[in-house]
Amino acid sequence: MASPPQASGTPELSYQLTEGQNLNAFVRDGQVAAHLLLRSGADPRILVAFPAGNSGVGLWFDRVAAPASWRLERTPEPVTLADGRGRPLYGIRATASVTAPRLTVKQAVLSNVRFLRDYQAIGKFPPEVAAPMRSEGNRILYARDRLDGAPGYQLELNVLEGRVDGGTITAAPGGRIRLEIVAASGDTPLTGLTLPELLNDRAADDPAARDALHFLSYREKFLAGSWRFDTYFGRDTLMSVRLLMPVLQPAAVEAGLGAVLARLNDQGEVAHEEGLSEFAVVEHRRNGGSGDVPTLDYAMIDDDFMLAPVAASYLLDHAKPDPARAFLARDVPSAAKPGTAEPAGKALVRNLRYVLDQARPFADAPKIANLVSLKRGRMTGEWRDSEEGLGRGRYPFDVNAVFVPAALDAIDRLARAGLLDAYLAADDRAAFARARGMAEAWRSRAPALFRVSVPAVTAAASIRDYAARAGVPARPALAALGSAPLTFHAISLDEKGAPVPIVNSDEGFALLFGDPSAADLDTFVGAIMRPFPAGLMTDVGLLVANPALAGSEVQARFTPAAYHGTVVWSWQQALLAAGLERQLARRDLPAATRTRLADAQARLWRAISATRAVQSSELWSWTYEGGRYRVVPFGAGKQDVDESNAAQLWSTVYLAVRPPASLR
Repeated sequence: MASPPQASGTPELSYQLTEGQNLNAFVRDGQVAAHLLLRSGADPRILVAFPAGNSGVGLWFDRVAAPASWRLERTPEPVTLADGRGRPLYGIRATASVTAPRLTVKQAVLSNVRFLRDYQAIGKFPPEVAAPMRSEGNRILYARDRLDGAPGYQLELNVLEGRVDGGTITAAPGGRIRLEIVAASGDTPLTGLTLPELLNDRAADDPAARDALHFLSYREKFLAGSWRFDTYFGRDTLMSVRLLMPVLQPAAVEAGLGAVLARLNDQGEVAHEEGLSEFAVVEHRRNGGSGDVPTLDYAMIDDDFMLAPVAASYLLDHAKPDPARAFLARDVPSAAKPGTAEPAGKALVRNLRYVLDQARPFADAPKIANLVSLKRGRMTGEWRDSEEGLGRGRYPFDVNAVFVPAALDAIDRLARAGLLDAYLAADDRAAFARARGMAEAWRSRAPALFRVSVPAVTAAASIRDYAARAGVPARPALAALGSAPLTFHAISLDEKGAPVPIVNSDEGFALLFGDPSAADLDTFVGAIMRPFPAGLMTDVGLLVANPALAGSEVQARFTPAAYHGTVVWSWQQALLAAGLERQLARRDLPAATRTRLADAQARLWRAISATRAVQSSELWSWTYEGGRYRVVPFGAGKQDVDESNAAQLWSTVYLAVRPPASLR
């Protein structure tokens, strides 16, 4: 039976937001952290995600003839339940109503969020985690232990208005169904970071971003996003920590870095994602094993080269020497090998060795075959981690042109500072001494391999044809093109080393982590800042990809309905804004280049400001109507391949990334 709400009365964190057809309500207090999602429209559902174990419960209903509309009448309040064996389950109680003549249960899934994601995306989940429905009067109940007998999951609907007949809830005479929703998980709660532990007084006064970051921040780790990624992701952690670093408390930065270091493998690779709780149980059993030790995914390649520059930024540019040494000396409990621990400095050096080993072949012989490629058999390996994100390329631009040389520069800086001396073996010193020369080899040779230059006449024809197919105007793009060739960096190189000619937003990485020449800044910043579909700029923000110069087959895969297609990712705009600010702080650029950068900065911030309402979302799509681009929440369209997270870690970085005073 559920206990009363906790005696503290007001939860530490409680907020709501509506995004498209999703009504979201978040609560965090003590051992409870939960995200309630009520989906309106033709395919209604109830879903509750818990950061504890990345667990969740979801109830999908059959498609309805007329769109259903949810209303939250009582916000989620923390409760503690007892399962059938008296063990605690931590969850929420809320009251909601929906305008629909009836709702018929289609499927319930109570397990790890990764299985809920699978059911939402492809309609499948492991049959062994299925939960039977119990219907008693006006009560529908799902409850089950984890597969290994550990405390599991519960979802209870008490129909306050309407009636239950088997798996169908029929509305009351007024046409409304009113429900009490009780949901809980038995997985181990995380320890939340409070706002004073998280942010310093330089953080922007942005309640939406503060709420989202607050919900996603824990002493054990930062969560990538809710509801779909309520757990650790290496890349998301590192990029968010780097962009937020000026406004984070040292303990928060160290929590993020410590989570990454805790998940390194023996070779020093950064873990991309972890599989927790029942997901781990299922994975181990499928592989002939047992237990619930987290599974760690090392399939990505970009995060391996992010750790060094982010760690160097904190240790050398933000922390004072004594606290930096104290952090490096502190034992980090291993998530990769539970029950063991090692000093943070020792773990970091292991990653730096890996970087040097991976970078050495190209530094010694700079040819395409020696670039860092996606792992064999995979189509993904960096932040564009949907199957089509890199245009089916093998060698990503961001990894090879930006992150590898940035990591080598960081190794050189850390070695010269002496912070790592206590953790270096004799062989390390000679290897680390080569880092500066290796960085220069990569920096001078790798970016040129991705350079694409299309004659203006050819580019104009492609832009005109693509604009007609996409239903957007070509005139602003053509006017910005001029007579010079359209030159940009390809998103990737294919298996044969040919550039995949997609204009892309990854130039922001080069501005944040590198020091491009004035000529390169003029060319490549100019390329992405042109109006779409010559560049990436629209009324609703900076798109992450533009396939106008690629073939029609590629264009068909890069649409406003594709996860990494012609869509806007909030953090990519913040990345470019932070990169432009960094470049404008340089003192070696000519006035003309600075003027162009300042103009790009102003135009970017105008677009960011125009979409402030969705700024904390993961991404959004668009439609063109009435002579302008308009925001469409990603996941709202029938053809959208997925849906956006309402709270996304790297979309909170505007707490630190702010417009210049002249634009506020």
